[in-house]
Amino acid sequence: MTTRQRIGLVGAGLMGHGIARNLVEKGFPLTVRGHRNRAPIDDLVRRGATEVKTNADLARTADIVILCVTGAPQVEEVMFGHEGVASAVRPGQVVVDTSTSEPSTTTRTREALAKSEVRFVDAPLTRTPVEAEQGRLNTMVGADDATFAEIRPVLAAYCENIVHAGPPGHGIVLKLINNFIAQAICTATAEGLATAVKSGLSLRKLHEVISAGAVNSGIFQMVAGRALEGDLAGLKFTIANATKDLRYYTHLAEQMMLPSVVGEAVHQSLVTANALGLGERFVPSLIEAQEKITGLAIVPRP
Repeated sequence: MTTRQRIGLVGAGLMGHGIARNLVEKGFPLTVRGHRNRAPIDDLVRRGATEVKTNADLARTADIVILCVTGAPQVEEVMFGHEGVASAVRPGQVVVDTSTSEPSTTTRTREALAKSEVRFVDAPLTRTPVEAEQGRLNTMVGADDATFAEIRPVLAAYCENIVHAGPPGHGIVLKLINNFIAQAICTATAEGLATAVKSGLSLRKLHEVISAGAVNSGIFQMVAGRALEGDLAGLKFTIANATKDLRYYTHLAEQMMLPSVVGEAVHQSLVTANALGLGERFVPSLIEAQEKITGLAIVPRP
């Protein structure tokens, strides 16, 4: 493995642009597939990337293919759709999926590619597009030891923290559990703020106490701390995407015949926010959902 291995990236959007930018600026020959949002593609081409028109063309140019798309349907389309990656792979290639997908999709894709002697690695991400541009994402990787060692220098181009979660499939499971816990904090925070307002309790005092104790967290501050200043964009992750991730998590628990009482409650809180028309807003707008449900004015507006 050298830094000269050729990389192909599908999904140069909010997260993918930062990944691609760091790869090309750190010396990796990079191919990207064009899409309707021209701005990030044009920027990457100016920086030295090569553009191709199809996923198959991208696979033909690359030693390592990186996927950065929304979820399981998009992964399946990129891999197995018309002129998909799978139609052009060759033995020895590695496909790294950074998407938050469904474990069953990850398994099916890995098994299908194995027939062509291609390794499929689940390496989902945490943090935001800001850290993507800075090359400071976190990733959790499901891969055998040899493959992990081979791709680690590539991951290091755009990640600050790289965790080898375990064998194939463990990266996506770790990501779904991580996101479940994160969204549980977000939904509990929104509900707690509503309860405080209804009771007449000062939100500033609630924030002060939680900030000084063990309940405090980065997620709490992104939601409650910023909301107290009228900012509901402290966590730049849409409610629609959060809902998708929780659906995947509850599916995983159900397939293992495990109860997921809290997971289902969190999922339905997110579903409710979507039903209220807030799906494309960021997760802190769960507070807006509480306002719509309760009729309360919870946070100030700028």
